[in-house]
Amino acid sequence: MAPPRSFFWSRRIFLTLLTGFVLLPVYVMVSSSLKPLADVTGEFHWLPSRLTIRPYIDIWSTIPLARYFVNSLVVAGAATVCSVVIAVFAAYAVSRYEFRGKRVFTVTVLSTQMFPGILFLLPLFLIYVNIGNATGIALFGSRGGLILTYLTFSLPFSIWMLIGYFDSVPRDLDEAALVDGCGPLGALFRVVVPAAIPGIVAVAVYAFMTAWGEVLFASVMTNDTTRTLAVGLQGYSTLNNVYWNQIMAASLVVSVPVVAGFLLLQRYLVAGLTAGAVK
Repeated sequence: MAPPRSFFWSRRIFLTLLTGFVLLPVYVMVSSSLKPLADVTGEFHWLPSRLTIRPYIDIWSTIPLARYFVNSLVVAGAATVCSVVIAVFAAYAVSRYEFRGKRVFTVTVLSTQMFPGILFLLPLFLIYVNIGNATGIALFGSRGGLILTYLTFSLPFSIWMLIGYFDSVPRDLDEAALVDGCGPLGALFRVVVPAAIPGIVAVAVYAFMTAWGEVLFASVMTNDTTRTLAVGLQGYSTLNNVYWNQIMAASLVVSVPVVAGFLLLQRYLVAGLTAGAVK
């Protein structure tokens, strides 16, 4: 029996309202980024009276946005690569082998997600400072220290998610690869990893987005040289003025890599999240 026409109309109305609710803030950001500062700070108008691209030019000189952009790319990219590589090996070991303490390891990995991130802020700060004083290795205020920090909360989730995905890959594939002469690493990279591409992509997107938009640890663990975008955007707010049009323009510019990557990898991301959730 076909649904009644009222169902289709109610669904269309609901989706239209939902789309408007989602796109309204985006429209305000775009329109504000194309207005002079006086128009943004004055009375709000839905249709801009004057359009200018000056905010998109000034965002690079008001603060060192290019340096912050490079810092974010380096930190987020390195954290993503490290999370994926370590999680692949750890999840494969847990999924395919039996060893003492396996259950304790998996429970420990999952239990780390129960604690708020701010709980680790002070301990990591003290650890980095003490390591720097004892060995001369500058973890505090460096990109390397921030990458290690992001691994502490992206890696456990990545491992847990890939364990569920690797469990969904038939073990017969591993056995067939071993019979054909592959070793354990050969079976992993030639059979399991290609079959688990959606799950690996989902982990990579999660790790990148977590590092790209993180504010708490970046505001404490960085300095003027290693500051990332999430913290650097605060520089548009000064004691004398707040450059709202430049903030909107910079927010749109820095969101381009994340949006583009999400659109390109969307089908892998949905498949990976679904498979991990089922297992």
